[in-house]
Amino acid sequence: MTAPPNVMQAAAPQQQRFLVLFDFDETIINESSDDAVLRALPGQQLPDWLKNSYREGHYNEHMQKVLVYMAEQGVSKDSIQSVVEKIPPSPGLMNLFQYLQSHQQDFELAVVSDANMYFIETWLERAGVRHLFRKIFTNPASFDATGRLVLLPFHSHLCSCCPDNMCKQVILREYLAGRQKERGGAPFQRVFYIGDGANDICPSLALGPRDTAFPRRDFPMHRLLQAQAAKFKANVVPWVSGEDIVDCLKKIMEER
Repeated sequence: MTAPPNVMQAAAPQQQRFLVLFDFDETIINESSDDAVLRALPGQQLPDWLKNSYREGHYNEHMQKVLVYMAEQGVSKDSIQSVVEKIPPSPGLMNLFQYLQSHQQDFELAVVSDANMYFIETWLERAGVRHLFRKIFTNPASFDATGRLVLLPFHSHLCSCCPDNMCKQVILREYLAGRQKERGGAPFQRVFYIGDGANDICPSLALGPRDTAFPRRDFPMHRLLQAQAAKFKANVVPWVSGEDIVDCLKKIMEER
Protein backbone atom coordinates (compact mmCIF):
# COMPACT_ATOMS: atom_id res chain seq x y z
CA MET A 1 0.00 0.00 0.00
CA THR A 2 1.49 3.34 -0.99
CA ALA A 3 1.30 6.33 1.33
CA PRO A 4 -1.05 9.14 0.26
CA PRO A 5 0.81 11.93 -1.54
CA ASN A 6 0.20 14.47 1.24
CA VAL A 7 2.16 12.40 3.84
CA MET A 8 5.64 13.88 4.02
CA GLN A 9 8.54 11.47 4.26
CA ALA A 10 11.05 12.00 7.09
CA ALA A 11 13.87 14.26 5.96
CA ALA A 12 17.31 12.67 5.76
CA PRO A 13 19.45 13.70 8.76
CA GLN A 14 21.69 16.66 8.10
CA GLN A 15 25.33 15.70 7.56
CA GLN A 16 27.79 16.65 10.26
CA ARG A 17 30.12 19.39 9.04
CA PHE A 18 33.11 18.72 11.26
CA LEU A 19 35.22 15.68 12.15
CA VAL A 20 36.91 15.54 15.59
CA LEU A 21 39.63 12.91 16.10
CA PHE A 22 40.83 12.07 19.60
CA ASP A 23 43.90 10.27 20.81
CA PHE A 24 43.16 8.33 24.04
CA ASP A 25 46.14 8.00 26.41
CA GLU A 26 47.04 11.34 28.04
CA THR A 27 44.43 13.05 25.85
CA ILE A 28 40.98 11.70 26.76
CA ILE A 29 42.42 10.13 29.93
CA ASN A 30 45.05 11.81 32.08
CA GLU A 31 47.68 9.05 31.96
CA SER A 32 48.73 6.09 29.82
CA SER A 33 46.27 3.20 30.16
CA ASP A 34 49.19 0.78 29.64
CA ASP A 35 50.91 2.27 32.72
CA ALA A 36 47.69 2.46 34.74
CA VAL A 37 46.85 -1.21 34.19
CA LEU A 38 50.05 -2.24 36.01
CA ARG A 39 48.30 -1.19 39.25
CA ALA A 40 46.37 -4.47 38.92
CA LEU A 41 49.62 -6.43 39.42
CA PRO A 42 50.37 -7.76 42.94
CA GLY A 43 53.53 -5.59 43.12
CA GLN A 44 52.08 -2.83 40.87
CA GLN A 45 55.17 -2.85 38.64
CA LEU A 46 56.96 -4.94 36.01
CA PRO A 47 60.17 -6.88 36.69
CA ASP A 48 63.32 -5.34 35.17
CA TRP A 49 63.79 -8.19 32.65
CA LEU A 50 60.39 -7.36 31.13
CA LYS A 51 60.89 -3.57 31.21
CA ASN A 52 64.26 -4.00 29.49
CA SER A 53 62.88 -6.23 26.73
CA TYR A 54 61.18 -3.25 24.99
CA ARG A 55 62.48 -2.51 21.47
CA GLU A 56 62.06 1.00 20.01
CA GLY A 57 59.16 1.10 17.53
CA HIS A 58 57.78 -2.25 18.73
CA TYR A 59 55.61 -1.12 21.64
CA ASN A 60 52.60 -3.25 20.69
CA GLU A 61 54.79 -6.37 20.82
CA HIS A 62 56.04 -5.27 24.27
CA MET A 63 52.49 -4.80 25.59
CA GLN A 64 51.58 -8.28 24.34
CA LYS A 65 54.35 -9.65 26.61
CA VAL A 66 53.16 -7.47 29.52
CA LEU A 67 49.62 -8.85 29.25
CA VAL A 68 50.94 -12.44 29.14
CA TYR A 69 52.96 -11.71 32.31
CA MET A 70 49.89 -10.19 34.01
CA ALA A 71 47.85 -13.33 33.24
CA GLU A 72 50.69 -15.50 34.63
CA GLN A 73 50.56 -13.43 37.83
CA GLY A 74 46.86 -14.26 38.18
CA VAL A 75 45.51 -10.79 37.35
CA SER A 76 41.81 -11.21 36.55
CA LYS A 77 39.58 -9.51 34.00
CA ASP A 78 37.67 -7.85 36.86
CA SER A 79 40.90 -6.37 38.27
CA ILE A 80 41.91 -4.97 34.87
CA GLN A 81 38.42 -3.56 34.26
CA SER A 82 38.35 -1.92 37.69
CA VAL A 83 41.74 -0.23 37.22
CA VAL A 84 40.87 1.03 33.71
CA GLU A 85 37.50 2.43 34.83
CA LYS A 86 39.18 4.43 37.61
CA ILE A 87 41.63 6.29 35.33
CA PRO A 88 40.79 10.00 35.59
CA PRO A 89 39.89 12.00 32.48
CA SER A 90 42.22 14.81 31.39
CA PRO A 91 41.23 18.22 32.81
CA GLY A 92 38.08 19.62 31.18
CA LEU A 93 37.59 16.66 28.82
CA MET A 94 34.17 15.79 30.24
CA ASN A 95 33.12 19.42 29.60
CA LEU A 96 34.33 19.05 26.01
CA PHE A 97 32.27 15.86 25.61
CA GLN A 98 29.26 17.67 27.05
CA TYR A 99 29.69 20.46 24.49
CA LEU A 100 30.09 17.98 21.61
CA GLN A 101 27.06 16.01 22.77
CA SER A 102 24.96 19.18 22.68
CA HIS A 103 26.15 19.80 19.08
CA GLN A 104 26.02 16.24 17.73
CA GLN A 105 24.39 17.52 14.54
CA ASP A 106 27.64 19.35 13.70
CA PHE A 107 30.43 17.06 14.94
CA GLU A 108 31.36 13.49 14.03
CA LEU A 109 33.77 11.92 16.55
CA ALA A 110 36.35 9.14 16.27
CA VAL A 111 39.20 7.80 18.42
CA VAL A 112 42.60 7.06 16.85
CA SER A 113 44.80 5.46 19.48
CA ASP A 114 47.72 3.08 19.93
CA ALA A 115 46.14 1.79 23.18
CA ASN A 116 43.67 -1.08 22.68
CA MET A 117 39.96 -1.69 22.12
CA TYR A 118 39.29 -3.24 25.53
CA PHE A 119 40.81 -0.36 27.53
CA ILE A 120 39.17 2.34 25.38
CA GLU A 121 35.66 0.86 25.21
CA THR A 122 35.73 -0.02 28.93
CA TRP A 123 36.66 3.56 29.88
CA LEU A 124 34.28 5.29 27.45
CA GLU A 125 31.36 3.08 28.55
CA ARG A 126 32.06 3.83 32.22
CA ALA A 127 32.29 7.57 31.49
CA GLY A 128 28.98 7.41 29.61
CA VAL A 129 30.39 8.79 26.35
CA ARG A 130 30.87 5.70 24.15
CA HIS A 131 27.77 6.61 22.09
CA LEU A 132 29.39 9.87 20.96
CA PHE A 133 32.01 8.06 18.85
CA ARG A 134 31.19 6.79 15.38
CA LYS A 135 34.43 4.83 15.13
CA ILE A 136 37.36 3.66 17.28
CA PHE A 137 40.63 2.92 15.49
CA THR A 138 42.95 1.03 17.82
CA ASN A 139 44.70 -2.27 18.40
CA PRO A 140 42.28 -5.23 18.79
CA ALA A 141 42.17 -6.73 22.30
CA SER A 142 39.86 -9.26 23.90
CA PHE A 143 39.93 -11.89 26.65
CA ASP A 144 40.51 -15.49 25.55
CA ALA A 145 39.03 -18.63 27.14
CA THR A 146 41.82 -18.73 29.76
CA GLY A 147 41.07 -15.17 30.92
CA ARG A 148 44.13 -13.58 29.30
CA LEU A 149 43.76 -10.24 27.52
CA VAL A 150 45.12 -10.91 24.01
CA LEU A 151 46.45 -7.88 22.12
CA LEU A 152 47.03 -7.70 18.35
CA PRO A 153 48.53 -5.02 16.06
CA PHE A 154 46.05 -2.72 14.28
CA HIS A 155 47.62 -2.95 10.80
CA SER A 156 50.91 -2.90 8.93
CA HIS A 157 52.07 0.09 6.89
CA LEU A 158 55.02 1.59 5.04
CA CYS A 159 55.49 4.82 7.02
CA SER A 160 59.02 5.05 8.41
CA CYS A 161 58.04 7.63 11.08
CA CYS A 162 55.52 5.51 13.00
CA PRO A 163 55.50 2.39 15.21
CA ASP A 164 55.26 -0.81 13.18
CA ASN A 165 51.65 -1.51 14.21
CA MET A 166 50.03 1.87 13.56
CA CYS A 167 50.36 4.94 11.33
CA LYS A 168 47.65 7.39 12.31
CA GLN A 169 48.06 9.37 9.07
CA VAL A 170 47.17 6.26 7.02
CA ILE A 171 44.08 5.80 9.21
CA LEU A 172 43.08 9.47 8.86
CA ARG A 173 43.50 9.58 5.07
CA GLU A 174 41.58 6.31 4.55
CA TYR A 175 38.78 7.40 6.88
CA LEU A 176 38.38 10.79 5.20
CA ALA A 177 38.27 9.19 1.74
CA GLY A 178 35.79 6.51 2.85
CA ARG A 179 33.50 8.96 4.63
CA GLN A 180 33.51 11.34 1.66
CA LYS A 181 32.23 8.50 -0.56
CA GLU A 182 29.59 7.53 2.01
CA ARG A 183 28.52 11.19 2.27
CA GLY A 184 27.83 11.36 -1.45
CA GLY A 185 31.09 13.12 -2.25
CA ALA A 186 30.80 15.77 0.49
CA PRO A 187 34.01 16.21 2.49
CA PHE A 188 34.05 17.51 6.07
CA GLN A 189 34.37 21.31 6.18
CA ARG A 190 37.02 21.05 8.87
CA VAL A 191 38.97 18.36 10.71
CA PHE A 192 40.10 18.75 14.33
CA TYR A 193 42.81 16.49 15.76
CA ILE A 194 43.29 16.35 19.55
CA GLY A 195 46.41 14.62 20.85
CA ASP A 196 49.53 14.72 22.99
CA GLY A 197 52.17 12.26 21.77
CA ALA A 198 54.88 11.96 19.14
CA ASN A 199 52.69 9.56 17.13
CA ASP A 200 50.10 12.35 16.74
CA ILE A 201 52.51 14.35 14.58
CA CYS A 202 52.18 12.13 11.47
CA PRO A 203 48.36 12.56 11.16
CA SER A 204 48.71 16.30 11.85
CA LEU A 205 50.82 16.57 8.68
CA ALA A 206 47.76 15.49 6.67
CA LEU A 207 45.61 18.36 7.97
CA GLY A 208 44.85 21.33 5.69
CA PRO A 209 44.78 25.10 6.31
CA ARG A 210 41.13 25.08 7.49
CA ASP A 211 41.83 22.28 9.98
CA THR A 212 43.17 22.52 13.54
CA ALA A 213 45.65 20.41 15.49
CA PHE A 214 45.15 20.62 19.26
CA PRO A 215 48.39 19.45 20.95
CA ARG A 216 48.38 19.13 24.75
CA ARG A 217 50.59 21.97 25.97
CA ASP A 218 54.19 20.98 26.81
CA PHE A 219 53.65 17.35 25.81
CA PRO A 220 55.71 15.75 22.97
CA MET A 221 53.20 16.59 20.20
CA HIS A 222 53.30 20.28 21.17
CA ARG A 223 57.10 20.41 21.33
CA LEU A 224 57.47 18.63 17.99
CA LEU A 225 54.89 20.89 16.30
CA GLN A 226 56.84 23.94 17.51
CA ALA A 227 60.13 22.49 16.29
CA GLN A 228 58.74 21.60 12.83
CA ALA A 229 56.20 24.42 12.40
CA ALA A 230 57.04 25.03 8.73
CA LYS A 231 55.86 21.53 7.76
CA PHE A 232 52.29 22.00 9.00
CA LYS A 233 49.42 23.63 7.10
CA ALA A 234 46.86 23.36 9.93
CA ASN A 235 46.15 25.87 12.67
CA VAL A 236 47.78 24.84 15.95
CA VAL A 237 45.96 25.52 19.23
CA PRO A 238 47.67 24.11 22.34
CA TRP A 239 45.38 23.02 25.20
CA VAL A 240 45.75 22.56 28.94
CA SER A 241 42.07 21.84 29.57
CA GLY A 242 39.22 20.60 27.37
CA GLU A 243 37.71 24.04 28.03
CA ASP A 244 40.42 25.54 25.77
CA ILE A 245 39.17 23.30 22.93
CA VAL A 246 35.52 24.21 23.66
CA ASP A 247 36.40 27.93 23.41
CA CYS A 248 38.04 27.39 20.02
CA LEU A 249 35.15 25.27 18.67
CA LYS A 250 32.61 27.87 19.82
CA LYS A 251 34.42 30.56 17.82
CA ILE A 252 34.45 28.34 14.71
CA MET A 253 30.73 27.58 15.17
CA GLU A 254 30.01 31.30 15.27
CA GLU A 255 31.65 31.68 11.84
CA ARG A 256 28.85 29.62 10.20
